[in-house]
Amino acid sequence: MQLIRTLSLASLANLALSVQLSAQVLPVAGPEEVGLSSDRIGRLDAVLQSYVDEGKVAGVVALIARGGQLAHLRGYGLADMESRIPMTSEVIFRIASMTKAVTSVAVMMLVEEGRLSLNDPLSRHIPAFSSTTVAVVAEDTTASSRGYNVVAAERPITVRDLLTHTSGIDYGTGMVEAEYRQAGLYYWYFADKDEPIGVSIELLAGLPFVAQPGERWVYGFSTDVLGYLVELCSGMTLAEFFQSRIFDPLGMRDTHFYLPRAKRSRLAAVYQATEDGGIVRAPDAGMGQGAYVEGPRLSYSGGAGLLSTAEDYARFLQMLLNGGVLDGARLLSPKTVQLMTADHVGDLYASGSLGFGLGFEVLEDIGRAGRVGSSGAYGWGGAYYTLYWVDPAEQLVAVFMAQLLPSGGLDLQDKFRTLVYAAIMESCVTARDAGPFCPTR
Repeated sequence: MQLIRTLSLASLANLALSVQLSAQVLPVAGPEEVGLSSDRIGRLDAVLQSYVDEGKVAGVVALIARGGQLAHLRGYGLADMESRIPMTSEVIFRIASMTKAVTSVAVMMLVEEGRLSLNDPLSRHIPAFSSTTVAVVAEDTTASSRGYNVVAAERPITVRDLLTHTSGIDYGTGMVEAEYRQAGLYYWYFADKDEPIGVSIELLAGLPFVAQPGERWVYGFSTDVLGYLVELCSGMTLAEFFQSRIFDPLGMRDTHFYLPRAKRSRLAAVYQATEDGGIVRAPDAGMGQGAYVEGPRLSYSGGAGLLSTAEDYARFLQMLLNGGVLDGARLLSPKTVQLMTADHVGDLYASGSLGFGLGFEVLEDIGRAGRVGSSGAYGWGGAYYTLYWVDPAEQLVAVFMAQLLPSGGLDLQDKFRTLVYAAIMESCVTARDAGPFCPTR
């Protein structure tokens, strides 16, 4: 197979070979067939390649789909600099918090089946959360050696609170860090734990949270709690639920919590940004390269545990864009997807410049957000420098995959977003009849 694969009219033969070797892919179209400019996609290629050439990132995979058709898929640079392994569309990435969207879909599947309700108190399903507490700054620092006092939660945490990150549960940082570290629950990485995720979540329930339920938008373990909730309500491990109910129906053949050892050569290496703007290989220990191949394979993190390819994840996103269905496999109803991708938090997230739904950041007003896109677009990213979004108005799916932790403030994802939209020559928003790739109105 060619080392760097760009999908265009000239590369359909290469696609046929790829389909045989890799995950099921979306139908292919040339950029102009779906209202994009090949020349402007060439600009995107040039910028991504320049960041590789300048040593700011080892490699990237970029994917653009429109109207359910794959218009651009290309790898740039290297998946492993030391072994000189090329970056191709077959490379598998640690997608970290991009896992949250999958877990949120799993929860809403159970809601649709009547096994859960959004307003259910969490304690109905996980009794350990029946009496949660909140850390508040101690006004009299002599009264608390920790610098904070612990008070009872004013109301129960609900399933909706967890989906919107308004539960008050963070990642054990800030003033509660010492207590969370002592409990072995600091930050989002679970791949090296030799116990099921439920053990960690039951322990979490007894620790103080950092805000009252519904008070603030707080990013943290909420989606890991939801993953455990899926296990309890389905009677399966989260890995089993994802595989049987999401990955298999959608043809996501390269998405896993822990990588099959036969696929180890396809896993990209992780790099770290340096102060001088370069990169170095991340250490093997901890969340650097991670325990995704040789780890205990016991803790399934619904918040940040998955590995995937750009193609696999695009199929998941296309299902959402289609209103919950792909290739005859229906996971959700259109109204459920609509609910998930509406803003639920008002001014609590990003000071109101962006909204947040049931698992997704939501773009409501492009002027207020100062971001190119369309009203109703939604997405998120991952700690290892991955990114996705879906733009229903433009029938657009975009996926950006790299492995850079920490990223050192690199601006490449922002440029990727801008260059993707700059390649749209026929906008569904400004010309409703621009083409068959536009949604029917």
